[in-house]
Amino acid sequence: MSETDYTAPDLTLVGADHVKAYRETGGEVGYLWNDVPTLLLTVRGRRSGRPRTSALIFGQCGDDYLVVASMGGAPMHPQWYRNLQANPDAEIQVRDRRMRVTARTATPEEKPRLWRIMTEVWPNYDVYQSRTEREIPVVVLTPT
Repeated sequence: MSETDYTAPDLTLVGADHVKAYRETGGEVGYLWNDVPTLLLTVRGRRSGRPRTSALIFGQCGDDYLVVASMGGAPMHPQWYRNLQANPDAEIQVRDRRMRVTARTATPEEKPRLWRIMTEVWPNYDVYQSRTEREIPVVVLTPT
């Protein structure tokens, strides 16, 4: 996929507004974002210890949920990923279902297969990877 294949997303529901609408409606608003499924990921701030929630596109591999720490191809990892590196215990909400998960970064051996799953959900991930020198991680969220 080239930069010309990039599909600009509809950004009318992002950030705190996305999280608020998702929570208030049990995912009726916000679960589908630009025709792809999203979940809410709540992690603990690595310095503050406070809960931080992000709405993220997700895929699945068996019982595991997959998310990509892309930040649109920015040069650094998103805060939620850095927080998970410090504390892998988190919570996700998928529609109106909440569950505890343990996060881990996909291994180099499994990443190509999991990356394909995620680019089938959101092809722009390939463009995001082309925008940065850093290796964009795939995160595996395993329900506990």
